[in-house]
Amino acid sequence: MQRFEKAFVAANKAVVGLLLAAIFAIVFVNVVMRYGFGRSLSWGDEIARFLMVAGAYFGAGLALREGRLVSIDLFQDFLSPRARVALRYAIAALMLVFMVIVIWLGVQFAAFGWNKTTMATNMPRGIPYLAIPLGAAVFSIHMLLFLKRFVRSEFEGGDGDDDQAVEQEEAA
Repeated sequence: MQRFEKAFVAANKAVVGLLLAAIFAIVFVNVVMRYGFGRSLSWGDEIARFLMVAGAYFGAGLALREGRLVSIDLFQDFLSPRARVALRYAIAALMLVFMVIVIWLGVQFAAFGWNKTTMATNMPRGIPYLAIPLGAAVFSIHMLLFLKRFVRSEFEGGDGDDDQAVEQEEAA
């Protein structure tokens, strides 16, 4: 399972990195063309926007692992260790339920948009809308793989030190 988790995290990081690189390239080329040559890519802003939304959805699970999601810890800090663990399991369960709902509604949203086309590229709107259910599914997988460490508030460093967190999980 740890091997799968490492591969999953690495693949997720690669996808987010590629999305960010594509956004950078499209925006950079579009700016150079607009101000250097007086013309811009008609599809550049639209695709960059879609890629940015996909990057946010696909990056949310990585942010969870690093403890970068917004949270208010004040209440749980006043609880006993046992109650704190119960609260964090409840929070994780609520996040998973929410993500299942987002997956369900996201699939419906993508299906709804499939017969409509985008303005600049004329592709089905359902294609960029798929970032919603797919990103929520990736987040859910992260939550399930990271659940015990999430409950113990053992977040990863975010500096590429994922191996240490997985090894700590193996030792526990």
